[in-house]
Parts: sequence; C-alpha cells; structure tokens
Amino acid sequence: MKVKDVMTWNVVTIPSDTPIMEAKKIMQTHKVLRIPVVDKGKLVGIVTKERIDRQGPSPATSLSVWEINYLLAKMTVREVMQKDLVTVTPDTSVEYAVALAQSKGVGALPVVDSGKLVGIVTTNDFFYKVLNPMLGIGKPGVVRLHVTKGADPKNLTSVLDCIMKSGAKIDGVHTMPPFEGREKDLRVQVETKDVKKLISDLKAKGCAAEIVER
Repeated sequence: MKVKDVMTWNVVTIPSDTPIMEAKKIMQTHKVLRIPVVDKGKLVGIVTKERIDRQGPSPATSLSVWEINYLLAKMTVREVMQKDLVTVTPDTSVEYAVALAQSKGVGALPVVDSGKLVGIVTTNDFFYKVLNPMLGIGKPGVVRLHVTKGADPKNLTSVLDCIMKSGAKIDGVHTMPPFEGREKDLRVQVETKDVKKLISDLKAKGCAAEIVER
C-alpha cells in the first residue's frame, strides 16, 4: 500500500500572508487541525491550530484585551508556520511514511509530486484507513480471534485448515509481537455465523483461541 491510497487529495491551502485568526477560522470551517502554506504554487510551510493557539496572551501580560487583539490581527501565518517540512511522494510506501512520521515526531506529512503539493497524509489516515481495516475494527460481521502461539508454522497450518473447513471467511490475519517469555500469537478476523464451533474446532486442533472483545 502506498501513500496515494490513503492520503487526502483535495487539500485546503493558504498563502503565507494570511492573518493567523483568519487561518484559524478556515481550520474551523473545514474541521482540520493543520493547513499547508503555499506561495505561488510552492509549498513553503505548514501551520497548525496548536501553533496559532500558542500566540495567545500569557497570564502575566500587562496588555489590554484591545492591544492583544490588535497584535494578533496583524500577525500572519508566515510568522508562526513550520518551515522545516518533512514530505513524502504519492508512491512512498505507507510503512516508510509511518516510520518517517514517528522518527520526526510529526502528525502529518505533506505529499509532494514533482515539486507540487498534491495531498496530505496524517496519523488519523494511518489509523482509520490502514490499521483499523487490518484489525477488523468497526467492520460489521467480523469476529476477531486471538490464537495463542498461532504464529508457529505448524499451528498456523492447523488454524487456516480449521477455518477453511468451517466455511468461515478470513477477513485478515496478522501476528502479535512476542511479549517477554512468550511466543508469537496470531490474530485472525473472520466472518462466521458459528464462532463458538470454530473456537471448539481450533481447540481440538490444539490451538487455544478466544474472542477479542475490545
């Protein structure tokens, strides 16, 4: 899977001379927490709601409300935007993009193609469009099973054979990272009308399985 499969294509952008209070209103209107800043077709930064909120007055300020509002009204996005950007291309793999965002400590990656901004991908995109489907979260009719030591090659064969014979449809399969002193377990998302029988059949094959409720 690549970034182009999960990113937002129609991106709201603003120029760097946009007043920060206007930028905040645009974020509220479009229900976003960040907006790329583009000047003459070139990506020059990104501004977030958090960065704008930081410009609020300190509790210790001696300025009047009128003076504070006057200063904020004159401040532009150019003064608060993040200029050192971490970007990816549409063909960047999702795995690399996730690792990059984590290593750089950013919540969003502008997507650039041939020097032009074409989209943006956020941590929410990774969760809702990649992780949730992989884990079967929120999908009607899908039961998630945790199979102890199911990632062992011999057990994996038995698990898949058992599911196939039950007539259940496999929606997803992934291994769980081993915890200290434990072997790799298996998570399987299945569509079945009789999960109790499937669990019983798995147990008969020597594979302990339980439903993942949450």
